Amino acid sequence: MRKAVLLLALLPIVSGGCVRTVASIVTAPVKVVSKGVDWTTTSQSEADRNYGKKMRKDEAREGKERRKWQEQCRKNPECPPYDGFRAGRD
Repeated sequence: MRKAVLLLALLPIVSGGCVRTVASIVTAPVKVVSKGVDWTTTSQSEADRNYGKKMRKDEAREGKERRKWQEQCRKNPECPPYDGFRAGRD
C-alpha cells in the first residue's frame, strides 16, 4: 500500500515532461493557424494607422499644389481661385 501511495505521489513529477510535450504537440496546429490568421488580417489599429498615413501624404500633396498655385498667381494676378486637389476628397 505504501509503495502505491509513493508511486502516485511521484507520478506527476516523473511524467511532467511528457505531459508538457504532449500538450505542446496538441496545441501546435492551433498556434500555427492563429498566427497565419493574424498575418492575413488587418486589425483596426493597423487600418487607422494606414488611413492616417494616407491622409498625411494627401495633405502634403495638397500643400505642394497650393504653393505652386500661389507662386503662379503672384506672377499672373488674373488667375482663377484655387480648385485643385483637397485631401480627404476622392
